[in-house]
Amino acid sequence: MPQTVLLAEDDRAIRHALERALTLEGYEVTAVADGVEALAQAHRNPPDVLLLDVMMPGIDGLQVCRVLRAEGDRTPILMLTALVETADRIAGLDAGADDYVVKPFDVEEVFARLRALLRRTSPVGVGASGTAGGASGDVAAKEPQAPERQIEAAGIRMDLQARRVWRGTRELELTRTEFELLELLVRNAGIVLDHATIYDRIWGYDFGPGSKNLAVYVGYLRRKLDEPDAPQLIHTVRGVGYVLRED
Repeated sequence: MPQTVLLAEDDRAIRHALERALTLEGYEVTAVADGVEALAQAHRNPPDVLLLDVMMPGIDGLQVCRVLRAEGDRTPILMLTALVETADRIAGLDAGADDYVVKPFDVEEVFARLRALLRRTSPVGVGASGTAGGASGDVAAKEPQAPERQIEAAGIRMDLQARRVWRGTRELELTRTEFELLELLVRNAGIVLDHATIYDRIWGYDFGPGSKNLAVYVGYLRRKLDEPDAPQLIHTVRGVGYVLRED
């Protein structure tokens, strides 16, 4: 079955162009022109992923995102925005979006980000062919292992099954992408992870040296983690990447 996309974009030309491109890419697309109809469609026929324009009349993309998250809807959301300031992008992440693309955009970048979001919500270990890990049928099946429940490092405790995280006794509210970024850092505590590795593990695609996507997420994660009179946990290694450690 094709994966379903709910596209909300008030600019008719952009909406039609994206709808056509996504359909040719193999998605089943429902395209609407405003946030009111986007919410109605999301409730009527929940999609696999939402593609929301930030600036729409009436209910904008941020409000749609907030409503769905408040309802407990965890469907991946990719925001389309013409706003290039970091604060504007952070507003989208704060509303519960998982990722964003800045206008004007290359449609191939939209495809790549959608694939990455959908990969992260697909059943673990199932490849495109439907076999475990995409491996050939002559590979012997391994005994299933009990899923890992908790990981800890540098005063951070993560419950992977419940998708909950604490610094000390304080519980943090993280978006899907923030949780997965922190999980990667916790699992590799003390190890400097380069930008390309993080992009590959979290987004499945390296958006190049000009992308600010990773820096925005790291900054936002720091804001949620940091505490007065407590050591900073995520450190920047200039020209290389990031590391989680307690100094």
